[in-house]
Amino acid sequence: MAMNSVRRIASDLIGVGENKIRFRTDATQKISDALTRDDVRGLINDGSVYFLQPRGVSRLRGREKDAAKRKGRRGGPGSKKGTHSARLDSKETWISKVRAQRNHLRGLLAEKKLPRKSARKIYMMIKGNAFKGVKILDIYLKDNKLFSSAEQLSNKKLDKLIK
Repeated sequence: MAMNSVRRIASDLIGVGENKIRFRTDATQKISDALTRDDVRGLINDGSVYFLQPRGVSRLRGREKDAAKRKGRRGGPGSKKGTHSARLDSKETWISKVRAQRNHLRGLLAEKKLPRKSARKIYMMIKGNAFKGVKILDIYLKDNKLFSSAEQLSNKKLDKLIK
């Protein structure tokens, strides 16, 4: 059988293109003696006919890009698709903000830094979105002297924020 016929049959059997099929140079006589598909199958099994692996797409650039994204790069305005509220769910941000403030309020009550009588008012203010975050809540408590007289908050960061 002609070499190009063996190449065509081998490519069909292996499932790759004809350009990827290669013949061992020392087995040319054995290859040209092949008459049937079974003969070609035997040549493939003994290694006289083999194929080159397909090249595929390199992942190097993709891995470099992923590494940069892990570092926090490549996130500028040109990369963002969707509005701020579409990217960051407003309900989830609200839930996390309110939970943080309520946990802080609970902690202050547990440490007896806040009298029980003012806790309900503060709780309802948190629910009404009166505070942007925990630090603002602390500033409000300090300004309105709601901390119990025995326990005044001595946080240097808060003093800097107020001044």
